[in-house]
Amino acid sequence: MSDLRQRREEEKEQRREAIVDAAELVFTESGFDAAKMEDVARQARVSRALVYLYFRNKAELHLAICARALTLLRERFVAAAATHARGHDQVLALGRSYFAFADELPCYFQALTRLEAHPPEQIAPDSIEQTVMDCGLAVHMVTVECIERGMRDGSIRADLEHPLLSALSLWAFTHGLIQLARTKRHFFSRVGIGTERFVEYAIELAARGLRPVPEKSA
Repeated sequence: MSDLRQRREEEKEQRREAIVDAAELVFTESGFDAAKMEDVARQARVSRALVYLYFRNKAELHLAICARALTLLRERFVAAAATHARGHDQVLALGRSYFAFADELPCYFQALTRLEAHPPEQIAPDSIEQTVMDCGLAVHMVTVECIERGMRDGSIRADLEHPLLSALSLWAFTHGLIQLARTKRHFFSRVGIGTERFVEYAIELAARGLRPVPEKSA
């Protein structure tokens, strides 16, 4: 690739990233439903036509944000898992890492929540929908690796027949847990339970199901 062509590709990618940056701000401030493509163009200081050159509609912009969110979440999962040696402890660390991710980056968590609620009807190869699906699978595979490590080191029950299914179940549980912690703060306060304690208890409760079952003495 010539230097000129490489520079043009880099500039094109920079413009695309700047548009996604703008979309994050607009969606956060206005909400996805109220936001308009011209708002994104104005925030990015480009023409609306240029925004449409990169993204056909708001849905594609939303997916681009989801791809970012999942890429960052995977990086955080890998870092969290690296702080522990045993698989069971790694899985617990992933749950806590996801909660911290949602707390520190609510824009990304809300984007992922919207993604889970509105699955695409059709996924074309090489589309942004496929990119997001691949990013999501990469996140789940970190959990799978931790589960399989735990099965080998004895910290996770060896009779789990499907590590990926287990990882997906943990994802569903944790995502719903975070949503409850964010939307039911007043309820938890009323019954005298802090949201952090609720989350930690729930994560520990789910993790118990992964521990090996003690053998009954004769």
